Amino acid sequence: MNINIPASILDLKGQCVNEINCNEAINTITIVCHRDRRFRPTDSHKQLGTINRYVRRTISDLPLLSHRVQIEIELIQMLTKDNKRHMESCDFVDKGCYYTRRFCCVVSGLCRYMTISAVAKHFDLRWETVKNMDKQYLQNTLPALNPAELVNLKYLGVDEVARAKGHDYMTVVYDLGTGKLIWVHEGRKAEIFSAFLKQLTDATKQGILAVAMDMGPAYQKAVHDDLPNADIIFDRFHVMQNYSQAIDNQRRAEFRRADRPGKDLIRGSRFLLLKNADKLSEKQHDKLKILLQENENINLLYMLKEQLQSLWSHRTYDEMANALENWCQMAHQTDMVYIKNFTKLLHRHKEGICNYAKHPLTTARIEAGNVAIGLIRKRARGIRDTEYFKLKIRQLSEPHKEPLFYKKPI
Repeated sequence: MNINIPASILDLKGQCVNEINCNEAINTITIVCHRDRRFRPTDSHKQLGTINRYVRRTISDLPLLSHRVQIEIELIQMLTKDNKRHMESCDFVDKGCYYTRRFCCVVSGLCRYMTISAVAKHFDLRWETVKNMDKQYLQNTLPALNPAELVNLKYLGVDEVARAKGHDYMTVVYDLGTGKLIWVHEGRKAEIFSAFLKQLTDATKQGILAVAMDMGPAYQKAVHDDLPNADIIFDRFHVMQNYSQAIDNQRRAEFRRADRPGKDLIRGSRFLLLKNADKLSEKQHDKLKILLQENENINLLYMLKEQLQSLWSHRTYDEMANALENWCQMAHQTDMVYIKNFTKLLHRHKEGICNYAKHPLTTARIEAGNVAIGLIRKRARGIRDTEYFKLKIRQLSEPHKEPLFYKKPI
């Protein structure tokens, strides 16, 4: 049947709707179109050409009233001046894609918060199809990460995140001034981070004051080689994380040496020692108090922990360095093996720890990003497509401002 539908409803620029058919047997609405001859054909590079032949394609659109929607469109295969054949560009569907852009937009919006399997089940699509639609949309809409265009960088944060189980990592770089992800790449070697730094302009490099990171040697080497004027800062979180590990190891050693009543007292005390005092319940406070009274070494461990936490309250580098030396001397006198080993680690990284007084940076933004990346990995049960995983990581730093439908890729 002949039908006249306003273009603003279907938004099929360059197409005229001939008929709409509804097949209840397969629960599908089919919209049949022919090309609007008023529009001249142009390819993706906006080149004009002559008509070589007409090609019909069937694409899928958003479901309507619980029915699948298929659109039969007519496109021109054009012949350009250089005697090459190209398919004309289309505003509502990407080249080689069999789904409208607005359909990809909705699927990608759901994939931001749901598993791919759940979205695939909702639209009755294959898992791989949903993943490819999400990937296509993100490639079209996410702004490019070009280190050469970065300006006004003062503080960087770099860390590694696991792509999958095993030694399979990716390097993420954040602008700690804005908290935005500015680079992501597979691998965690010095050459990976160095490749990012080498792409920065000389003016940008000169403006970088400090880089926050964990205590791994690879990223330190890259900073020393490419940013000789920038300070390296080892975050408080990683220092205390290492001390927590030392506490836990020493607690196990105390458990092995203790008699039966002592074992009963130490058993289950791990998180009592690792948690901050203000996070403990009244019952936990009472149990911790008894433990500290009965075990001298564990009492020393806990006192040293509280004094180590006060290290970051000092205002100048010299004050912080002196406080660190004093703490190491006290810790060394305890004659506990794991604490002595921890003091050696503090001495090796003294400068980076004390640089916090000059640049009070934390990697809280990075750790929050790592948690979000872990959730992406968990929802997908692991991601084999590295490029897609990088796009999902980059999406985390972008606010969810995309409209329900969009007409043109950015």
